[in-house]
Amino acid sequence: MNGKALRMRRIVDVKTGKTVIVPMDHGVSLGPVKGIGTINDTIKKVGTGGASCVVVHKGIAKQLTPDLMANMGLVLHLSASTSLWNEPNRKTIIGNVDDAVKLGADAVSIHVNLGGKYESEMLEQMGEISSQCIEMGMPLLAMMYPRGENIKSQFDVEAVKNCARVGAELGADIVKTNYTGDVDSFREVIKGCHVPVVIAGGPKMDSEDELTKMVKEAMQAGAKGVSIGRNVFQHNDITYITKKLADIVFSY
Repeated sequence: MNGKALRMRRIVDVKTGKTVIVPMDHGVSLGPVKGIGTINDTIKKVGTGGASCVVVHKGIAKQLTPDLMANMGLVLHLSASTSLWNEPNRKTIIGNVDDAVKLGADAVSIHVNLGGKYESEMLEQMGEISSQCIEMGMPLLAMMYPRGENIKSQFDVEAVKNCARVGAELGADIVKTNYTGDVDSFREVIKGCHVPVVIAGGPKMDSEDELTKMVKEAMQAGAKGVSIGRNVFQHNDITYITKKLADIVFSY
């Protein structure tokens, strides 16, 4: 078994091929918002709830302890932008796969927005990181979104299908993208992407029922899991909602 396969086993359930990812890289994009102000407490709670792995930046990864990560994998996020800038959709690379290896990460993730004027720049970044992942045997989670001046709706099925396929074509091992709103259209996204697809959670939703309905429909369509941040770490009971989502994902 090669290095990539071993690392994948730490972020994806071996029996089902599914995963519950909780991204917590929002401290760069949004600052110390509710749920990640004391991030270690939140990481412990999602681990107790059954999360497969968390996504964090290297400054957080540096201070994680083995006991905190005993039952979860670690994904190192390599993209960044902040809400303080006037173009937050322009992501830049702030690390590399060597960082991930040195920090004991099981995978790396990058964020690519398609449909805007910085698309080519972000695709070039993805190409470089993907090549590093191939060389180092490191799994790559690609967060692929239709966002920019050419995009009318970031949930449009044709745009989402394109984003997912680009992620797979450029070497992603898992693609994260938007749920398109219904089972039939999201099946088209899954069909056009030859690597596992997980859905994003997006901004905090108004109701828990809305969240669980989306996850159930995505799994019915063929998704391999979720990558949900704010709707988990900003929930009033983080362990409870993590377990609820894990139960849905792993029961399909």
